[in-house]
Amino acid sequence: MRLAGKKVIALVDEEFEDLELWYPVYRVREEGAEVHLAGAEKGKTYTGKYGVPAKADYAFEELDSKDYDGILVPGGWAPDKLRRYPKVIQLVQEMHRDRKAIGQICHAGWVLISAKILDGVTVTSTPGIRDDMENAGALWKDEAVVRDGHIVSARRPPDLPPYGRAFCDLLAELPN
Repeated sequence: MRLAGKKVIALVDEEFEDLELWYPVYRVREEGAEVHLAGAEKGKTYTGKYGVPAKADYAFEELDSKDYDGILVPGGWAPDKLRRYPKVIQLVQEMHRDRKAIGQICHAGWVLISAKILDGVTVTSTPGIRDDMENAGALWKDEAVVRDGHIVSARRPPDLPPYGRAFCDLLAELPN
């Protein structure tokens, strides 16, 4: 339970990529961390692209980044919605400023782009948003998982095992 005492936010909105939300959430919980699902509305059940539900424990507005060690941004179509919430952008920017763990997979890079935190950062994503990532100043690599400091990124669902491991390793390195 090397992540006991750690707390992580997992962002959620409609049409998240089911595996890209739940696999990292369960992986982090397996290691002992507490994970809170956060959506625009507390208590609302959001539906993934393939029908898997996710109920928000908290509304974005209720969260304070200082209470958390990391944040997970799922892929799917949810990131295009998530990046439109000022509080989501604020949380990601604060996590970045404080060098807390940020995990993003597939289309989740859109949220980091909108937070304007990718200039000079080496990342990966689904190849479909490579241009977006590079136009935001990121150095893009076609690799399963890329870690640059406190940011861990992955391409797509087949990369979930190394992504989950890399995010947990990063969280374990951070001080409590």
